[in-house]
Amino acid sequence: MDAGLYKKYLLGVLLVVYGFNQVDQLAMGLVLQNMKADLALSDTQLGLLTGIAFALFYSIMGIPIARWADRGNRVRIIAAATALWSVMVALCGRAASFSQLLLIRVAVGVGEAGCMPPAQSLLADYFDREERPRALAIYLMGGFLSVVIGYLGAGWINQFYGWRATFVVIGLPGLALAALVWATLREPRTPIGPGHGPMPGAETLPGSEPLPGQTQPNTAPGLRAVCSTLWSNRTFRHLLSGYSVATFFANGISQWQPTFFIRSYHIQTGELGTLFTVINGVGGVLGVYAGGVLAARFAANNESLQLRATAVVYAGFGLVSSFIYLAPNAHMAFALMGVAFLGGAATAGPLFATIQTLVPAQMRATALALVLLFSNLVGLGLGPLSAGSLSDALRGWAGEQSLRYALLALSPGYLWAGWHLWRASKTVARDLEQVQGIDSQCAFRAHCAAGA
Repeated sequence: MDAGLYKKYLLGVLLVVYGFNQVDQLAMGLVLQNMKADLALSDTQLGLLTGIAFALFYSIMGIPIARWADRGNRVRIIAAATALWSVMVALCGRAASFSQLLLIRVAVGVGEAGCMPPAQSLLADYFDREERPRALAIYLMGGFLSVVIGYLGAGWINQFYGWRATFVVIGLPGLALAALVWATLREPRTPIGPGHGPMPGAETLPGSEPLPGQTQPNTAPGLRAVCSTLWSNRTFRHLLSGYSVATFFANGISQWQPTFFIRSYHIQTGELGTLFTVINGVGGVLGVYAGGVLAARFAANNESLQLRATAVVYAGFGLVSSFIYLAPNAHMAFALMGVAFLGGAATAGPLFATIQTLVPAQMRATALALVLLFSNLVGLGLGPLSAGSLSDALRGWAGEQSLRYALLALSPGYLWAGWHLWRASKTVARDLEQVQGIDSQCAFRAHCAAGA
């Protein structure tokens, strides 16, 4: 397989892996009401299951897995992680109590932590700075593939067969996908020698090619050095803060949106899953692809402009989202949700491409894992829990509409996230120059090590 074709194949396979990585989280949103009735759970307990129980281990385990990915075989890591989370998602359907579900969700979080950092690091080796916004936008379209499976598939399976069967059906196919990754993808950091060259198209540092018979030098810095380098980068600090804030409000709202429509408009999960597939799936795919293409075409190598545009879109996303919960009927609410989701999805490619470009090549997986650590602890961990707790607190005043007002209160929070991204746009050019200097130093050390 030639270099160009392999890059496309790699991107396609990792897109599908990422899609399955997100399926159970979306399915949870659809089946919360059924789980609540079956296991007699409160909204706070449901928020705990979908939030901190999953996010704590997902975030913490992401760091050692990413450190492993910066040094070892990323393909093997992705395959093993995919197999683990697939089995654990299927086991959710066997849980008989809140405590059992809690433990299983912890294990799911550990498995799913091995997806995004190794995958984005691998893609950054194959796609250069100019190509990355488009490539990562395409990769992130996997999140909207998961919408089709998680909303459309899970919605109808839940309606006809129940929430337990839903988790079994969406979990087990991942085992076949793990085998595909293991058998067909290759790690470019391989021993160099006759018949063992790096994959065509893989990005290598200038002057760092090892001599025949040698392995590529391991120049991945220690965790303390990574943290010190990233913390000294003002743009990275603002991106970390902005993405963490956005994740808090996004997860707090999105995890409870299906339940909101079920409670406020009495829509069945099958119909609701279909509507969410059209709005989030189609709108998300169009939005994330358009964002990546526009960034690559009109702001190539101009991360400052990309971040300013992203900040403006975040602000608009927050305003439009607020009106979803003020809409007089379900049709208006769904229409507003479609507009908001289309715009919000467009920010994904440029944002993650900037993060990958902003950090030295030897730190990419770890840097993304640190972003996910904070964003998921704050966002995925506390967002759904905060929304559920706020809904319980408002129940005495708002009754069955308490969830509506809880989500309304959270929606303007995207303005805060947009402020951080605007601040990042002012420093990104300077910080990129510093990163290029670090990469040059690493290339020189790699060249010296290869010649030793």
